[in-house]
Amino acid sequence: MNQSQKMTQVAMQVGELLQAKDYLLVTAESCTGGLIGAVCTEIAGSSAWFFGGVISYANEAKMQGLAVKAETLSEFGAVSEQTVKEMCAGALALGGDISVAVSGIAGPSGGSPEKPVGCVYIGWQLTGQEAKVTRYQFTGDRQAVREATVLSALKGIKEALKTPSK
Repeated sequence: MNQSQKMTQVAMQVGELLQAKDYLLVTAESCTGGLIGAVCTEIAGSSAWFFGGVISYANEAKMQGLAVKAETLSEFGAVSEQTVKEMCAGALALGGDISVAVSGIAGPSGGSPEKPVGCVYIGWQLTGQEAKVTRYQFTGDRQAVREATVLSALKGIKEALKTPSK
């Protein structure tokens, strides 16, 4: 099974879990550029569980579309736990019951010693709960980093949905 098939398979599992709980998913994507939403909406019937999303590639998009604070971006950077927490909250404010947010450095350039290429923060938040953010260090080319991010984001949604219903 290739990476694309794996992503679709996990997205289908996520969709089933979301439907069983009558939840809607909302996304906030930076380095994946909408790939999480694309994978989800490839599935027939996803309108029953996918609310929509924001592609917030630029810092201005994070601030205007997701209410990420300028202070957060200047103090911690776009690729940080703090920014991803605010992205999760901003996405939930648009609608839905669970958000996933991603921000990272897909490469091939843009990395630093503290945040090398492949460094990605992924966050998940259920309505009424605190966001949970995890830092990942993926390897491979730009596409491999983006696909690994999508797969990890989807798997994290499955984990988050194991919590009690709203």
